[in-house]
Amino acid sequence: MKTIPKISIVTPSYNQGQFLEETILSVTGQNYPALEYIIMDGGSTDNSLDIIKKYESRLAYWASEKDGGQAAAINSGFEKATGDILLWLNSDDMLMPNVLGYIADMVKNFGDCLFFGDCLHFRKQSGGPLDAWGSELSNAVENIDLATFDYIIQPSSFWTRSVWEKAGPLDEKMHYGFDWEWFLRCRDNGIEFKYTDKCMSLYRYHTGHKSATGSRARQEELLTIYKKFNPEKAVLYELLIQEAHAKPTLKFRCIRKSIGIFKNKYPYPKLLKLVYPKRYRPFTLADMELLIRML
Repeated sequence: MKTIPKISIVTPSYNQGQFLEETILSVTGQNYPALEYIIMDGGSTDNSLDIIKKYESRLAYWASEKDGGQAAAINSGFEKATGDILLWLNSDDMLMPNVLGYIADMVKNFGDCLFFGDCLHFRKQSGGPLDAWGSELSNAVENIDLATFDYIIQPSSFWTRSVWEKAGPLDEKMHYGFDWEWFLRCRDNGIEFKYTDKCMSLYRYHTGHKSATGSRARQEELLTIYKKFNPEKAVLYELLIQEAHAKPTLKFRCIRKSIGIFKNKYPYPKLLKLVYPKRYRPFTLADMELLIRML
């Protein structure tokens, strides 16, 4: 690989003008000498175009037109990209300082891998405090199957061009879990994963956050991923989806009320096992806890 590898970053965006400038500055402010930055806007009707045009001299390419969704926009961006190293950064997230130089060094040292690191999550409530918390993935990497729980934080992941070509593009039929599905495809194609404990990105939670939990459409899409890559867990996940959207039975409500004073000893997975012992007997509490987090 070249002494200074070219890094291509694709930012898909749609009506995220309130965040887009911060995202752009987090990339261009890296001052990486071989950066190729591409923005694929889905035809925004807010102030996004004004922001993009403000920084277009720093962009290798940008477009604003109706697309087939976020995955399609990312795929289109990578089709235009010419870099040795690839990553996508959504228009409501940001890179941490000095990350691109670190990425380049990782690739020089380890070659063709899918690299991923830690992240700082944050939420600014309107008129309220700024909540922030960090990730620490080392335990998950050692103890959790990626096909059971998606622990890779997408804006803190990157890979070489050969990895992208081997795994293939994102599944454009998906709208919520296409990153997880792609990571699992990489794994099944024999691509090496390499975790680094460096904090790579800032992940923003907000009211318009598409990946927020609880959406039935999102849950059904994740279920298709479980069925493809982890059929055993798909059975449990489907039960938990049904549970999440069903009206609690009288038995469930009575038992929950009767043990209310012991609620710390009876978190939701334990309660489900207590109320429906036959239904949940095949599943461990640990798996139930993980899959509930995927709801």
